[in-house]
Amino acid sequence: MGILNTVNAVLSAPGTKREIRAAALTQHTLPVHDGKTAASSSVTDNDESFDNSGYYVTPKQRRLDRWLDKVVAWSGSEPVFLFILAALLAWAFAGIKLHTDENWQVAISDVQAIVSYIFDSLLMRQQLNAHEEALVAVAQLRSRATSHRRMLGLLLEQQPVKRHEGEQTKTQPEPPFQLSLPEESRFGRFVTRASVLLGHIGFICVYWISIILWLGFGPSNGWSNEWQLYINSATSALMVFVFSFLANIRERHSEHARVCLEATFRVDSHLERKLRSITGDKLPNIEVIIEPPKVNWLQRAIYYYSDLVGTLVGIAILFVVITVWLAIGPLLHFDSNWWLLIGTYAGLIGLNDGFVLRNVQAHLKDFETLQYEQLNEEGRDIFFWIQVPFIKQESTKPSLSSKVSLTIGRVCAHEMTVLAGVLLIFALIAGSSALRWDVTGRL
Repeated sequence: MGILNTVNAVLSAPGTKREIRAAALTQHTLPVHDGKTAASSSVTDNDESFDNSGYYVTPKQRRLDRWLDKVVAWSGSEPVFLFILAALLAWAFAGIKLHTDENWQVAISDVQAIVSYIFDSLLMRQQLNAHEEALVAVAQLRSRATSHRRMLGLLLEQQPVKRHEGEQTKTQPEPPFQLSLPEESRFGRFVTRASVLLGHIGFICVYWISIILWLGFGPSNGWSNEWQLYINSATSALMVFVFSFLANIRERHSEHARVCLEATFRVDSHLERKLRSITGDKLPNIEVIIEPPKVNWLQRAIYYYSDLVGTLVGIAILFVVITVWLAIGPLLHFDSNWWLLIGTYAGLIGLNDGFVLRNVQAHLKDFETLQYEQLNEEGRDIFFWIQVPFIKQESTKPSLSSKVSLTIGRVCAHEMTVLAGVLLIFALIAGSSALRWDVTGRL
């Protein structure tokens, strides 16, 4: 029974969102006497060697996990993005001479399937890592906020706050470090503007107008294979660009978020050290537990699959499939059937992964937003408690493009849409089999 329970635990582990436990590092200091810190204190607000005041990410225990995370970061780097962009441009210019060659058009389809399959796993791992880091950061901020509230309570007992709402202090102490948030690089600003353009409703309209125009030329081209390859090549090239573009944006966003959290943590740590030096409080910051959200069986199955794709198991399956495909290349003489094999497999898996990726992204983001709102409410309570005005975040009216994007995003992220995608894959396999896997069936 013990072995069966162990096997069952291992098999059921993927898809189970574990609780997050974290406590902010306690900022130890000596109490203040007559407005000055005791001379024997070895820690000051400006002490650069005091390295536990900023944001930190605990390294993963397994070396293979750390290596894979480096691969994920590398896949979203600027050199990789620029290389893929250059390769797409080279393929497009080669089409000036080779546009009548069927292999030129089929090649981009198979390359797109392979690249998308690889990026699916890397993007999923990138997404799961970012989600866990975000929750750990929230837990640490809540942990330190609890200590702030406790020590402020001690101060209020000694000297109640008499300031009225809206009253401002006459002097503001200079912070001991730079509080400004980082600015994007020139390349970063360019990519951000490009993402806004590509996600605009106008671009989506242009895309579907292009599809309609392509369908309109179908009868005059006799619905030929060449006509089918035109749209297949164009959309394949677009998908390669989008996946590499998405990986780059997410990696830059993660790096930017880490720097912003570094600034936030240093402000929080500075406040904690000040409060501890005044009150003499030595109680450690408490551990905060964030319970995972409850989900239905279908969403649990999606999480299970996403964990297989984005964790060591999924990455291992990816490398095994690519290795086996390369190994059987000489046996099949690297012919069209050899390309068809990986193109079909990666294309179908990539289609499913696209739905899963969108679903997991939406659900994880919703849970993160809920945790951020709870943290914000705790901060609001502290400000109200000490009678300091709380700066409200200005809300902006969403544009038409944002409304359409959010609506479509909710539909695509629903678990029933993922299930519909699986049924679509079986329908495609059945249709291709009925066509005996000819060119139309492959496409």
